[in-house]
Parts: sequence; structure tokens; C-alpha cells
Amino acid sequence: MTSSSEGDGVAPDAERDASSSSDAEPAPLPAAAPARPRSTPPAAPEAPDELSARAEPADSAPDPERLRARFGRPFEAGDVIFREGEPGTEAYLLEEGRIRLIKKVRGAERSLMVLKPGDLFGESALLGGAARWSTAIALSRGVALALDQGTLQNLVERNPAVALRIIKQLVGRLRDAEDQIEIMMLNDTQSKVVNALLKLAQQSRAASGASSNGASFAISPMELSTRVGLDVDTVKRAVQQLREGQYLRVADERLEIPDIEALRRLFGLLGLKDEIRGEQ
Repeated sequence: MTSSSEGDGVAPDAERDASSSSDAEPAPLPAAAPARPRSTPPAAPEAPDELSARAEPADSAPDPERLRARFGRPFEAGDVIFREGEPGTEAYLLEEGRIRLIKKVRGAERSLMVLKPGDLFGESALLGGAARWSTAIALSRGVALALDQGTLQNLVERNPAVALRIIKQLVGRLRDAEDQIEIMMLNDTQSKVVNALLKLAQQSRAASGASSNGASFAISPMELSTRVGLDVDTVKRAVQQLREGQYLRVADERLEIPDIEALRRLFGLLGLKDEIRGEQ
């Protein structure tokens, strides 16, 4: 950086002569020398684990390729992403593939949920020092973004769209937990499955804005079994009974419910049947 006298084009000697005697006539100022260009201090190197404000300006969408190159963690089917009880240091945003969360209950492993691209998991790491409360196992090949607490906070602060996406994820997770509690309180196996299908149908209609009385959504037997807390074979038998009663149709891993009201009436009848059985 140049001094203020150099920047104003004033010679230092002339300043000393002018200040040596208060009675002396002020010497004429020499012609200003051409201003020298100010030097620019070198930019500080970016920290490797931070999303810089210049590269990711506020309110701009993050570059997916840049995020994947920096934070991407590839995995293969069967890989364990983390185990229950381990210290959590990173949360994950699933980019590709499917992940299954399981938890040990009285020595037995129970499925909690099956995650799809766009889902956040391992968020307990954001609490700092918290242990993993479940085990994450890859069901297929894929990629997840591994983000520590500081990096995720930086990403959220600079990208409102990402923050909104995470909030929606957490709200949806809370809704699913409440639905699972309601389903677990039902005694009848068929009632559990029908109740879960009704909730999925309502969510599908709300997301699509459809006004018809039907609904269609994709769900695998494993995902449905996770929602109702039953093994896959039991769920498949319950779904087959509903197919035979023409309450739903199945194509690959997609379920179509032609008449939601008919399925709701069936749920009411199953509840009445359960009440009668309990009184006997």
C-alpha cells in the first residue's frame, strides 16, 4: 500500500521545507507525479472444507457437481454408512441410491425407514457429540453428501432453498413418526396395512393436487413393512387380500387405489370387527 503523501502526489521534501518556518513563503508545489497503481493484497486461500461466499453467493443455488466433488461419498449395496451407537460427526444428504435405517430393539433389528434421493439422514450429528441412534445400510449403489456441522450450517445460511428443503424433510419425518405411532396402536394386521395405505394415498393426492377419488404412488414391500412394523411376507399377504377385494391394483412397485372412500369404509369395518373381538 502506498502512503497518503504518495497517493496525493506531494513530495516529502516539499512538506518538510514548508513546515520548517512559519514566516517563509510557501514554496510552490511541484507538479504531481503520476500516481502509482495501488497494489492489491493477495487473497487469502479458501479453506478446503468451507463453502466460500464468493463461490456460492447468498440466495444462489449450490452447484451440484461442485458439492459432489467436495463432499460426495460413494457407496455400494451392502455398505454400512454408520452404525448405531457410534459418535456422529457428519449428516448426510442422499444424492443417488437407497439407504435403509434399522434399529435394534431387544436384540432384534427393526426397519425404521427406507431413504430415497433428496433425504437427509444422520442428522443427530448436528447436535454435537450425539451418538448415532440407528444403523444406515446401503440397499443399492449411490452417493451421499457428507456434511459436518459447520459446513451444513454454512450451506443452509447461504442457500434458503436448501434450508427449506431440510425443514420439509424434518417436518415430514415428524409426521411419519406420528403416523407410525398411530399404526402401532392398531391390533389387526389388515388394519395396520389399510391405515398406512390411506395415509400414503392422502399424501399423494395432496402433493399432486388431484381432485379424483383415487390415488397412485410408488412404494416397495420393504418400505410398506417398515411403515407398519410387520415383516415383508405378512405385508405381501395383506396386500394380496386387498387386491382380491379390488381395493387396489399393483404394477411393479407402484400401488393404485381406485376408490379411497371404499378403502376408508373397509378400515372402519375392520375397526368395528376388532372392537367386537375385544368384547368377546
